[in-house]
Amino acid sequence: MILTGFMGTGKTTVGRLLAERLGYGFADTDALIAARHGPIPEIFSTHGEDEFRRLEAEVAAELADRTGLVIATGGRMLLDPGNADVLRRSGQIVCLTATVDTVVSRVAPHGTAGNRPLLEGHDVRERVAELLAERGAGYGAFAQVATDGLSPSEVCDAVLDVVLTAQ
Repeated sequence: MILTGFMGTGKTTVGRLLAERLGYGFADTDALIAARHGPIPEIFSTHGEDEFRRLEAEVAAELADRTGLVIATGGRMLLDPGNADVLRRSGQIVCLTATVDTVVSRVAPHGTAGNRPLLEGHDVRERVAELLAERGAGYGAFAQVATDGLSPSEVCDAVLDVVLTAQ
């Protein structure tokens, strides 16, 4: 099972909970990249976004044929059709969604971008709205679960409902 969606929608938190409930392993693609190549903001600033996207494709290929695994992807990873096609071999893809206000409250509760390279140097709310609009059609290719106002456990239940309904 693969979780995708915008930053701050709960992919990692819900992914860990799903893995625990299902007795599966858990992999977070951003965490794997950071463990191997250093902090993501540093990869962006030193090598650029293209290099980061290349590393994402590398991780997608590595995880593609593993079973018994819940994978939480980076927010843009599965908008690359190649990565999406590769990871579909691992299971169903579910996209976690949230409104602009929810995302901003989760990723920049104090109004600053923190360690989010795509938000740095921008008005956070405007940039989140812009990126969500740009990515909307891509995210729409996957089954959706809205996370606004839900606990991680409730989101986990909703994801399992979507997966079971699709089978």
